[in-house]
Parts: sequence; structure tokens; C-alpha cells
Amino acid sequence: MYTDGLSFLEDEREAWLPYEALGTLSDEDFARPLEMAHGWSARDLAIHLTDCQAHALEVARELAVSDHSAAWERGEREWEEKGGDVVNAEALEAARDLSDAEVRARLTDLPGELRGYLTVVPESRWVKNATYRDFFLGETLDHYVDHEADLAAILAVAGR
Repeated sequence: MYTDGLSFLEDEREAWLPYEALGTLSDEDFARPLEMAHGWSARDLAIHLTDCQAHALEVARELAVSDHSAAWERGEREWEEKGGDVVNAEALEAARDLSDAEVRARLTDLPGELRGYLTVVPESRWVKNATYRDFFLGETLDHYVDHEADLAAILAVAGR
């Protein structure tokens, strides 16, 4: 349980670092789908994780100026109505036209921007608010743990 934003941000940064390796893979390794990673490629995993970070960033932007986030409500409603598999598939499809360079850039740009916004959101609106704290944990730290095996498989096949 986090009682201050700085501890959360430090742990998030440390937990995200291994995922930045996805951006350093060769084009072949970046595009190769692996059954042991849910059939995803490194590109797919990068898109999936950074899409969640982009949603968290949208929520953080709103919480920086308000106690309420319409983006959070919309996301929760979509997840409940469509289900996680559909939401995830839609995110992958929406990012299909992004170049590999754009996807790779998201691996460093989005998490940094999210951390930056969270430094200006009053802690009472996220760290000390159980609903939003759990949301940010779910989109970042807990989510990274969920995909550690995928990352390990992708990096192992790439010889890393």
C-alpha cells in the first residue's frame, strides 16, 4: 500500500525499466509473435502496455484539475460492457498503422509523461483515494507483473 506518490513513482519507474528493452529489439524480433507470449509480438506487448499507460495519463490529466475523471468512468464502463479481450483487441487494431518507430517511442515517452503528470496530481486524488490508487496500480505496477512472463519469453527468444 502506498502512502505517498514518490514511493509509487520510484517503484513504477524501476518496474518499467525491463520493458524498455522491447524498444531495442531488432525489427525481426520486434515483429515476431510468440505462442508463449499469448501469441503476441514485442510490438503487440508494447502497444498493449502503453495503451494502458495512455489511458492512465488521460485520467491523470483530468485528476490534475478535478476530483473526478470522466476518462476513468468511460474506461471502466467499456471494460465492463465489452470485456478485457475486446478492449485489448481494439487497442491493438487501433495502433496497427503506427510505425515501429512510433511504437518504440511510446515505450519511453508515455511512461515518462504519466509519471510527470502524477507528480502534479494532488496525492489526495490518487494515492490516498483507493479507487484511483487501485486504478493506477492496475494500469502500471500490477499490469507489469502480469506480463513479466511475456517479456521474459520475448527477450529469451531474442537472445537477451
